[in-house]
Amino acid sequence: MTNRNIVETFGCRLNTFESEVIKAHLPNSPDKQRIVFNTCAVTAEAERQARQAIRKARRNNPKAEIIVTGCAAQLAPKKFETMPEVDRVLGNEEKLIPHIWNEDAGQQTIVSDIMSVNEVAPQLVAGFEDRVRAFVQVQQGCDHRCTFCIIPFARGNSRSIPIGRLVKQTQILIENGYKEIVLTGVDLTSYGSDLPGQPNLGSMVRRLLANVPDLRRLRLSSVDPVEIDPDLLKLIANEPRLMPHLHLSIQAGDDMVLKRMKRRHLRKDVIKIAKQLRDIRPDIVLGADLIAGFPTETDVMFKQSLDLISEIQLVHLHVFPYSIREGTPAARMPQVPLKIRRERAAMLREAGNRVLEKYLKNRIGLTERVLMEKDSIGRTEHFIPMSIKKQVSPGEIVDVTVKTATALKLCDSIEGPQ
Repeated sequence: MTNRNIVETFGCRLNTFESEVIKAHLPNSPDKQRIVFNTCAVTAEAERQARQAIRKARRNNPKAEIIVTGCAAQLAPKKFETMPEVDRVLGNEEKLIPHIWNEDAGQQTIVSDIMSVNEVAPQLVAGFEDRVRAFVQVQQGCDHRCTFCIIPFARGNSRSIPIGRLVKQTQILIENGYKEIVLTGVDLTSYGSDLPGQPNLGSMVRRLLANVPDLRRLRLSSVDPVEIDPDLLKLIANEPRLMPHLHLSIQAGDDMVLKRMKRRHLRKDVIKIAKQLRDIRPDIVLGADLIAGFPTETDVMFKQSLDLISEIQLVHLHVFPYSIREGTPAARMPQVPLKIRRERAAMLREAGNRVLEKYLKNRIGLTERVLMEKDSIGRTEHFIPMSIKKQVSPGEIVDVTVKTATALKLCDSIEGPQ
């Protein structure tokens, strides 16, 4: 039977994991097509893209049932319920309940109070379509209230997955051929605060690696720089299966901006942890999330963020022009003009590319261990894309010597610009 269901995923790795859960729950009916949009709400642009995709899907599939879920649907169900293209709207909790997806579910909108949810429904996935690395959800929700962020109201309060279930999920993925696992959540470093004994993220990772000896490569998604616990630092220093790549949720490099964001760190804290990480694991590569043009940000404040990129050598950057999110404290602050926000975002990206280019040139002549993806492209242990000449099946790990670096990637042969 041909599967006519389609799940379109927007946003984070957690959504990617949950989309696989949704695919497993969707009834497969030969006479009915379902198109599910698992939306993101981190920026206004993410919501706009989702609505645009929904309209296009209806034009191309006039008889399909269109269902909208995810963070944007959780926050503003009426926005999607009133779209003529949409048949059903489901909240973030509802999308993970199997019977909700049954054909006779009927009710158009089912969105509960996410803040009342106090545990994570058990979910196991067998794999990820068209992906060579697998995501494992270890935590859900967030107890912090950064002034720019609406996500806690879409995801609820922080709640953690017990270690036994994490081990079982990881073992399933390893048995199905995955060699690299990425641990993901909304606020990863808050892991365990709600579990018996309050295990921290580092102790959970240590137990996971001990219980799944066949796991070749493990990564963490974004972590808070001041909440990296001593157990995790020990693993970073001594565990080769934990990849030498850490993505820090920094957001800004100026203390006043960080205070107005209600972040948990200052500039000096970021510099301190970057030095500490490089002292214990000299080859580690750091990435960061940065917001350009946060309300009240002056040119002087912005330069602090710009300078931080080269000061601590941020190789991987996720840069976002500040996006006004209705209902957040930052939306009521004096706004930086959109044109300036975009210009500053471009400057941050350019600075990041300069750091990346320098890093790539320093890798020439070295041997990289590469997890192959597709089209002869793979990722090194430091999460750098690399192009290789020989044909290798996706999912295989190969050792490749770097011959040149071009177009912001490593290559094992001289290539022209891509």
